[in-house]
Amino acid sequence: MALSGFVDFFQKGKTFKPKKKFEPGTLRYSLHTQAQASLSSGINLRAAVLLPPGEDLNDWIAVHVVDFFNRINLIYGTISDYCSEASCPTMSGGPKFEYLWADGNKYKKPTKLPAPQYISLLMEWAEAQINNESLFPVSTDIPFPKTFVNQCKKILTRLFRVFVHVYIHHFDRLVAIGAEAHVNTCYKHFYYFIRQFDLIGDRELEPLQEMTAHICKDPPIDYASSPSRSNHR
Repeated sequence: MALSGFVDFFQKGKTFKPKKKFEPGTLRYSLHTQAQASLSSGINLRAAVLLPPGEDLNDWIAVHVVDFFNRINLIYGTISDYCSEASCPTMSGGPKFEYLWADGNKYKKPTKLPAPQYISLLMEWAEAQINNESLFPVSTDIPFPKTFVNQCKKILTRLFRVFVHVYIHHFDRLVAIGAEAHVNTCYKHFYYFIRQFDLIGDRELEPLQEMTAHICKDPPIDYASSPSRSNHR
């Protein structure tokens, strides 16, 4: 399933305004458009995440971090009415995995929170990172900071935890609204991207390890026969 109808499916009459957009005429808008075209074509998602030849890796990562933030924010919105402090008193992914929140400001020490509060803080924190122009420069004339990739790893790691919670605790809701295939495709795209560029550690991926092995079965890329894309693993 291509991702072209993803937003249309989830908004269903609602007005979905992405938290962050790219300005037309900029390099990142061009990269964003190119990435969306690849997804809409229904090509192998492993191929869709490869860095286009001649493009900067940081720009490619920036575009995808913003896209994944918007998509995961939208996915959680579809089940948020079913994720309450009563139903989800902790931010967990099954009995073996529990996430504590810390942001270095209000929550200086890792703190146990109900899932909806954790995810709300996570999304606010991620949005603040993305809107920080010293971290995500608006102009390509301004270089990315040396901390950029490490900070993106932190953003993507935390966004992955939303996938974990949604899949493990609210999968029945996804099935009930017919969203399973759409969310699976979004997850596969996310998973192939973070694996391609080594952006999330193996330990963080453990909660969805079994499901990932089941759904992420796109054939590996034959780089020798795909000269149009670069492998920057």
